[in-house]
Amino acid sequence: MFKQIYKTIKKYDTIVIARHIGVDPDALASQLALRDSIKLTFPNKSVYAIGTGTNRFSFIGKLDKIEAWKDALLIVVDTPDKRRIDSAKVDDFKYVIKIDHHPFIEDFGGIEYIEETASSASQIIMELLLSTKLSCNKEIAEILYYGLVSDSNRFLFNTSTAKTFSLVSKYLSEYDIDISKVYQNLYLRPFNEVQLEGYMAQNMQVTENGVGYIDITDEIQSKYKVDSAAAGNMINNFNFIQEILVWVTITEDEKKGQIRISIRSRGPEINKVAENHNGGGHKFASGVKVETFEEAHIIVNELDKVCGKYIKDNSLEEEV
Repeated sequence: MFKQIYKTIKKYDTIVIARHIGVDPDALASQLALRDSIKLTFPNKSVYAIGTGTNRFSFIGKLDKIEAWKDALLIVVDTPDKRRIDSAKVDDFKYVIKIDHHPFIEDFGGIEYIEETASSASQIIMELLLSTKLSCNKEIAEILYYGLVSDSNRFLFNTSTAKTFSLVSKYLSEYDIDISKVYQNLYLRPFNEVQLEGYMAQNMQVTENGVGYIDITDEIQSKYKVDSAAAGNMINNFNFIQEILVWVTITEDEKKGQIRISIRSRGPEINKVAENHNGGGHKFASGVKVETFEEAHIIVNELDKVCGKYIKDNSLEEEV
């Protein structure tokens, strides 16, 4: 199918690349790397990466501003359903390609390339470039490494397979990626964020069946001088707590009038709970946006029931 994707890209003069709302490093990296690769391969094409950006990930690259397009190809990365596409509507384009590693939710009506076992959308783009005549250079390779490392949580998740390491090995050998710079940009944090992490650890609540959760109000964010994105992105810092099977950050975004819920798991499958509340994601990493903390706590209760069933089915009663 990579050959088919390449032929379709080759056919169109104008290409728009989008990804999901609520940008993260993998979504941003996969769209920017693909944009830069297409532009490097076909200098005469007009290629745009669109969406709402964030200063937090500005080191990965910059998005484009485009008001309108005609007879364009839309490529959507890292997004399983139409309603979560940032700044683009499928029906406005001549043709659509989806490149994703989430479980299938909705057909976009064009090429659907879904690889659920991939660590990241960036991993799929890595393979796409190696499998076709799309060009790559050190800068593009480094962008893809940002995305892959972030979404695999530094290769800690079980989505980091032999294929993942094989692809990374090829890119490291070919492009001499500056790993130290990548990790410093992704994980260097100001002291106030470390202090917030301490607050979260001290105030996290744990349900009967091992759901750890913390409410991060706008007041708390102001106290520690962080924004909602910084607070929500700390979800991966609580991976290895023995008493917790599922952990949840519930972060208020006062400017947008919503509550952002990030969910991670080391066993129970959580994506169905997220999907039931108009969210989604992977089996062990999902997210939801709701309007109130009360709604968020309903989701916590549902996750507790999922954990209870998981504990019973796997005879883990004495471990949690």
